[in-house]
Amino acid sequence: MSTHGRPQQEEAQPGSPRPGTVAAAGEFGLIRTLTTGRTQPSTTLLGPGDDAAVVAAPDGRVVATTDVLVQGVHFRLDWSDPEHIGRKAVAVNLADLAAMGAVPTSVLVGIACPPDTETRMLAALTDGMWAEAERARAGIIGGDVVRADQLVLSVTALGDLGGRPPVTRSGARPGDILAVCGRLGWAAAGLAVLGRGFRSPVGVVNAQRYPQPAYQAGPAAAVAGATSMIDVSDGLLADLGHLASASEVGLDVQTARLTVDQRLVDVGTALGADPLRWVLTGGEDHALAATFPSYTDLPEGWVQIGTVLLPDTGVTVDGQPYEGVSGWEHWR
Repeated sequence: MSTHGRPQQEEAQPGSPRPGTVAAAGEFGLIRTLTTGRTQPSTTLLGPGDDAAVVAAPDGRVVATTDVLVQGVHFRLDWSDPEHIGRKAVAVNLADLAAMGAVPTSVLVGIACPPDTETRMLAALTDGMWAEAERARAGIIGGDVVRADQLVLSVTALGDLGGRPPVTRSGARPGDILAVCGRLGWAAAGLAVLGRGFRSPVGVVNAQRYPQPAYQAGPAAAVAGATSMIDVSDGLLADLGHLASASEVGLDVQTARLTVDQRLVDVGTALGADPLRWVLTGGEDHALAATFPSYTDLPEGWVQIGTVLLPDTGVTVDGQPYEGVSGWEHWR
């Protein structure tokens, strides 16, 4: 996407907006910059440019989710490129759709920012949003831009169940197996690296900058008969706690079944940290965790990590309560 506005060498007149900023572009000029030349999937019947969008809902039901990302809380501009931030803003929502067993179709974006924000920065940010939406075969169908004191992103995502019932958090049953799909601990390791002032190893750091959820794994789990499912956003044990509570079951994680990548081991050794703790408690990887009947042949990419136990036993690790903070929680 190209950026519009006056040439950088042109000086602003006294009292006029600085060239290249959103104030100089204006609301509708900014919208044109961020949306012109984009393509949409077949589910988008009417995209950006009108009072509202129109989206096909082949299933007759729409799965909806939303997240708000705040500068300094969910991302830092000195740690992440704008494109990475855009990817992350969309990915965290689409992962929630996958956790319901839905296929993503559409994304709505709200952007709040100061008037001196550079238009080219927002163009790069939305490039990331469009790229992540396209990776999931979804479209960005509209949204809003407003003035604020800091950069805030609000993203709403819509999905289609393909005729299947939604996979909720409340269906796990004693005797089911517990499985995950996706990386665990990588984003937490990346956060630890960035927090120490380093920028490498890049693969670990990028895992913190933007997740890479396996969107197809959610619908595949639904087809395979998953009894419950959740997006691992706040940490494996914390999110399994939500699943256990909703299903009124116990869950036991078996550490011998967990994969601790050698790169996490290396980073942990360098920083004096326990990589297994990152795997168990680190958030923002947006892997999926689900339960399946014990006789299930797990779909590709899914790996068993534990079992579902009798009701009201909570979440345990190797049969014992886990000591320490189990994951992220706002205001704590």
